[in-house]
Amino acid sequence: MRYSINYLVLTLAISLLAGCAFVNVPLIPAPAPLEEQIIEGNGTKKILLLDISGTISEQQKSGGLLGHSTPSMISMIRESLHKAEKDKNLAGIILRIDSPGGTVTASDIIHHDISEFKKRTKIPVLACIMSTGTSGAYYIAAAADRITAHPTAITGSIGVIMMKFNVEGLMGKIGVEEQTIKSGDKKDIMSPFRKATAEEVKLGQEIIDQLYGRFLDIVMARHGNTLSRDELRKVADGRIYTAGQALQAKLIDGTGYLDDVIKEMRASISDEKAQVVTYYRAGNYKGSIYAGGAEKEGFAGMLGGSLDVLSGGGYMYLWRP
Repeated sequence: MRYSINYLVLTLAISLLAGCAFVNVPLIPAPAPLEEQIIEGNGTKKILLLDISGTISEQQKSGGLLGHSTPSMISMIRESLHKAEKDKNLAGIILRIDSPGGTVTASDIIHHDISEFKKRTKIPVLACIMSTGTSGAYYIAAAADRITAHPTAITGSIGVIMMKFNVEGLMGKIGVEEQTIKSGDKKDIMSPFRKATAEEVKLGQEIIDQLYGRFLDIVMARHGNTLSRDELRKVADGRIYTAGQALQAKLIDGTGYLDDVIKEMRASISDEKAQVVTYYRAGNYKGSIYAGGAEKEGFAGMLGGSLDVLSGGGYMYLWRP
């Protein structure tokens, strides 16, 4: 028996030296479920810090050549809310917002999910706008019980935009001709290869007007709103506001820092030492309440993360300076 064991060890050693051993070490870690991390506090109750960071989109983020794609923002928020709802010690959520907005549908889904979460759980939700909380990000903030903006934040930009490029002239210069076969004269509406007709512009404007009306409905319905619809229309012409201007326009409820919002939440849940927690995946450690939110990747990240969603030519709740 001892001889057999020694022989097995010897065989293994020879195999290793000969380079014949097979070691299965995955280069790309498998996706992991969300884990909780305590950022600060040692009380019994918990406050979840939930990020709305970067361009709001339904699209997954690419992991590059050696990484898994990461879930879209709407998927991440839904997963986080489901995890939060199962935690009996969770007493409040703070939306930490730093986003120029994004697609109409993604903004609307996240607003809806947060609103439904509040209805089911009766857990308070506060929004804190960091450097930017415009358009679709403000749309999401309107689901909160109170909106606070950092003194240097930019917010507002209430409205809808659709952008398209007309490259017909450029293609003519380089000798490229586009030919489209279509079932109807409007099948290629908003094509970048020709100028839009007056009728097509009118049709596009009708859609934008409807989506804009929905945006106004959301702001009118937000907790604490005191603006009439006519008053809201005057300030919702697409312009951006500083925190002070937004407060004066009654689009937000106060100015302050994230620490102030945490203090406010702790007071409302009657736990001055409540834990501030966040959710993360392995390899995405956060050391403080100001640790980065969603990661931006590649060239799109350099442009604010919105190159992918802009290229789709869809309707956007987005501020693009």
